[in-house]
Amino acid sequence: MDEDVYAELPAVAIAGAVARRETSAAEVVEAALGRIARLEPALCAFREVWADGARARAAEVDRRVAAGGRLPLAGVPIGVKAGAGGPDGTPAEPVRRLLAAGCVPVGATSVPGPGTPWRTWGLGAGGRTANPWRRDRSPGGSSAGSAVAVAAGMVPMATGADGAGSVRIPAAWCGVLGLKTTNGLLPAADRSGLAAPGVLVRCAADLEAWLECVPGVRARDVGGSAGGRAGGPVAAVWSPDLGFAESDPEVVRVARAAAERLAAAGAVRLEPPAAEAVLPDPGPAWLALRAPDGDRAAAERARAENGARLDALLSGARLLLTPATPNRPHGHDGPGDRYSTALTWAFNLSGHPAVSVPAGFTGDGCPAGLQIAAARGGEALLASVVRAAEGAGLRALPPPRA
Repeated sequence: MDEDVYAELPAVAIAGAVARRETSAAEVVEAALGRIARLEPALCAFREVWADGARARAAEVDRRVAAGGRLPLAGVPIGVKAGAGGPDGTPAEPVRRLLAAGCVPVGATSVPGPGTPWRTWGLGAGGRTANPWRRDRSPGGSSAGSAVAVAAGMVPMATGADGAGSVRIPAAWCGVLGLKTTNGLLPAADRSGLAAPGVLVRCAADLEAWLECVPGVRARDVGGSAGGRAGGPVAAVWSPDLGFAESDPEVVRVARAAAERLAAAGAVRLEPPAAEAVLPDPGPAWLALRAPDGDRAAAERARAENGARLDALLSGARLLLTPATPNRPHGHDGPGDRYSTALTWAFNLSGHPAVSVPAGFTGDGCPAGLQIAAARGGEALLASVVRAAEGAGLRALPPPRA
């Protein structure tokens, strides 16, 4: 398989070709490994590349397909966020489910290195992880390498874990799709209850396939209008700052324009600003829940208030739209004073699902994301709106040429 052709194929297209035996998992994996070998020195998206294991796994998938096995993601190369497994090296439950679906892990993707004072960064085996659109900028994090590997066409799908925006921030800054699931929908090794598994992909069809194979959400069962509901466009409220964030005006402009494109396409119906979209800053409560000596009682009160406001706002299948981040990708020297998590961690505190979709670029060539949040358990609705967004032109661009 040609490496450049592979780089633009969705996971579902790869799986279909392998299932029909038009190509083999072994050929797909060689294309993936070849692209990784070529781009990795500049991007540093991986902590480890599992070439031998990937080839062995691909051969096993090909044997199962030849024997008549039905694997919904047969032969799809995936990146696995470093550390996303048990202390004994066993894969986390979402990874196990992807393996059962026929995926082929090709490596552990980069995360922030030891002692890094900020989490919107990454360190691969060869050095700091670079944003494929602006190599002088960070890709975000902590699922840094996963976002870069997907954006650069190294893999069509990569796992992530999102405790404060760790999937949605790098998705926004690398111009791909990134979903944080409802907290508790999937197992997560986080005693605070703030983190939830997620995924990074380039297209709606791959997001739907992941939802069906991992949490078991029948995303394509939500039919009807462009927004996925038989009753017409989904009601949505726009907020540039959730009432407290100091958002970059150009990032707000790009995200707002994306929201208006969704509305023009008939996917959503923008409603007037809502009082429930003005939240107490979740930062102090989030930090207290993670700190060993934090004021948990006060934090839990703030969590309850935050959750109650969002429950009221998102009831009746209403959506909340915001910029995914208040800022554009920062340089490798750090984010400065602005919290990149300001617009994402509210949904970790409350537990609601949220997705970042590509919204466009700021004037300096940096991708920006539109964040869409839904009621708890609203992953299927989010997937339907992501598909509508894709139809409105809000989609990941082809991988940037190396």
